[in-house]
Amino acid sequence: MTVSVSVPASDRFDWLFRGVSEIFPHQPSSSDPAENIAQRLAQTDRPLRVKLGIDPTGADIHLGHSIPLRKLRSFQDAGHTAVLIIGDFTARIGDPTGKSEVRKQLTPEQVTDNALAYLDLVRPILDFETPGRLEVRYNSEWLSKLDLGQTLELLSTMTVGQMLAKEGFALRYEKETPIFIHEFLYPLMQGYDSVAVRADVELGGTDQKFNLVVGRDLQRHFGLTPQFGLLMPILLGTDGVQKMSKSLNNYVGLGEDALSMYSKLEKTPDSIIKDYFTLLTDLELARLPENPREAQKLLALTVTSQYHGTERAIQAQADAIALITKPGQNAGGDSIPEFSLAAVTFPARIFQILSASGLCTGSNDAKRQIQGGAVRLDGESISDIELTYNDAAELVGKVLQVGKKRFKKLIE
Repeated sequence: MTVSVSVPASDRFDWLFRGVSEIFPHQPSSSDPAENIAQRLAQTDRPLRVKLGIDPTGADIHLGHSIPLRKLRSFQDAGHTAVLIIGDFTARIGDPTGKSEVRKQLTPEQVTDNALAYLDLVRPILDFETPGRLEVRYNSEWLSKLDLGQTLELLSTMTVGQMLAKEGFALRYEKETPIFIHEFLYPLMQGYDSVAVRADVELGGTDQKFNLVVGRDLQRHFGLTPQFGLLMPILLGTDGVQKMSKSLNNYVGLGEDALSMYSKLEKTPDSIIKDYFTLLTDLELARLPENPREAQKLLALTVTSQYHGTERAIQAQADAIALITKPGQNAGGDSIPEFSLAAVTFPARIFQILSASGLCTGSNDAKRQIQGGAVRLDGESISDIELTYNDAAELVGKVLQVGKKRFKKLIE
């Protein structure tokens, strides 16, 4: 859950502290710019360099990843320089944080493809246009040039005991799960990024504190002023229970179509809706609707507008209503995602179509959804897992739906 740093309500840096879990070092009563980030911002004679590193280990990102990106945008709007580091070199190792086993190393080609996809997805969040507001850097610029002597110098700044104090490593060591030497290099290389770009502030999730502290230590080692660390909460998924994750199917992807994004967000559980407003929007919490249903709709409309524009978000809202109130009557309008039946070999059972469309993760999941009463075709419930269609023409133009958040219009 969100933990707010204690600052006076009148402080003109309210944008800085909104939704933040921790800032370090941070002494609210201190006037020393080295101990109080607000003082540093107030007294600096130049734009601060604010670093955020992202490792392109996959091809898509979700709303949980947007939280530090939105804070980075706040720094841009305040006149500072965002330094977005694409970890094309560190991604070949993969961040071991929170992992119970070694991560599969990616090829340079996979990393490049993922990085390009990431940049497209973050464009609605960051200011790419204003001169001096954004630097996009690839850490292969400096990490690929480190020779053995420089690598040994990095390794000499930390002990094995310090590395094993890192939560993920400690757990793996206790369970006698192999830890490979190259994994120890990851936090050191990420920390060296802060040295290379001369970061004044680094942003990250609460699970990244160890890596951000390493950055401070390395800056001190190389004679630089240590950066501030600013940690943001880990976003709970749409189930309101576990952290947002594609593997848990409780995520909202930044690249999702407007209707899917809206439909997922309008079902946000009451228990986390204030956190979603705090972390995913700039709306004032004191002005939110008291009616929980109206708050859900406002959240969905606001967030969808950020990524698709107001017009498409409003259309998505109307289409989401139509899917429920007018099943089988061209519900969903033009914004509903489509699935081409050309990808299916007929005759085909309904569970095969669900799996091929991506509405279910596989045939077994599709059968479970059917048996659980979650599957509808043009509003009509389907309960027979062996239901078979001989030809695509029987389905073209209809809406296939799983639960209240997943749907596809079937086309030729």
